[in-house]
Amino acid sequence: MQTLLHAAAMVPASIPSPDWSGFDIPLPWGSLRIHAYALCILAGIIVGLWLTSVRWARRGAPEGSVWDIVIWAIPFGIIGGRLYHVVSSPDAYFGPGFDGTGDLWLIPQIQRGGLGIWGAVVLGVVGAWIGCRRSGVKLTAFLDAAAPGLLLAQAIGRWGNYFNQELFGGPTTLPWGLQVDADNANFPAGMAAETLFHPTFLYESLWNIAGVLILLALDRKFHFRRGRLFWAYAMYYTLGRVWIEAMRIDDAERINLFGITARLNVWTSILVFVVALVVFVLLGMKGKPVPDSVYLEGRAPRNEGPEEGGEAVRDTDPVVSDSESRDNLPDNQSGSVRPSTPGEEEQETSAGRHSVTDSPAAGTSGSKATGTAPEAGSTK
Repeated sequence: MQTLLHAAAMVPASIPSPDWSGFDIPLPWGSLRIHAYALCILAGIIVGLWLTSVRWARRGAPEGSVWDIVIWAIPFGIIGGRLYHVVSSPDAYFGPGFDGTGDLWLIPQIQRGGLGIWGAVVLGVVGAWIGCRRSGVKLTAFLDAAAPGLLLAQAIGRWGNYFNQELFGGPTTLPWGLQVDADNANFPAGMAAETLFHPTFLYESLWNIAGVLILLALDRKFHFRRGRLFWAYAMYYTLGRVWIEAMRIDDAERINLFGITARLNVWTSILVFVVALVVFVLLGMKGKPVPDSVYLEGRAPRNEGPEEGGEAVRDTDPVVSDSESRDNLPDNQSGSVRPSTPGEEEQETSAGRHSVTDSPAAGTSGSKATGTAPEAGSTK
């Protein structure tokens, strides 16, 4: 019992602020700063790509196509994410009320933090569409394969907010409250230095990891296609983002709708959830696509069967009937073709029943020829 109490006493009553935010690489003309925020984003991308590539290969996609797609999707996503952040939190870049006192040079400095998921998803999808068209595969098929990986990348990348000490929630006395350095630029003015805050980065990371498991389980059971798993991802993520975003106290654009003033990201999450739900239901009413292929029409390999969306390979050799082949076999007794008498009836043999057929090889009109397979023996 004393051991348990001692162990409990050793557990920190809060999440400490990070004492490391990156490192410097010395260069001949100075140094290059590698930020922990960027490392978290990079780690998320790598792990998310790994999961996506595994799922994409299992769908029967062409080898290497995932890299042809993400080489477009990732840059587009980063640009879109940054643009959305600038629009949703414009004060630092344009000044309060767009009075021109901001610093526009901060916009390209992504290492300082600030990527909006909605802009990243929208432009990322545009980039993925370009890559899919060039690779000859369906965008919806790729999005279904990538949905769990995207959520996993977000779960890991969200830890960048911890190292930047940003985007935390309001004050709390919970044992997992987050410490923020009082001299940090993001520390709220007027609060005591020992104030703890809700670690919203942790809430969202855990929410996303749970979502990855849920999406994988849903796909395993229902085999969602036509982009339905991607829309399920959108519903799940926005459902958590609404309550997590509402806890944050950082500066953000606020909008009043229906008499309610809320952060722009809250309204965006609600809108995306509704749209995703409607699209998910409508796609489900269409039934399962047949054939289910990752390829665009006309882009599947020639040797791929119809179940993968390709064209079936047909045997073009003429079919020779069994009866015609037997007509040319020699008689077991004499070794020559035995002509049949006119009107000969169908004969029962030990090998089965053989129908008499007209033989164009017969020399006289109205005559018929028949033969039996060597192993059948003579008829009785």
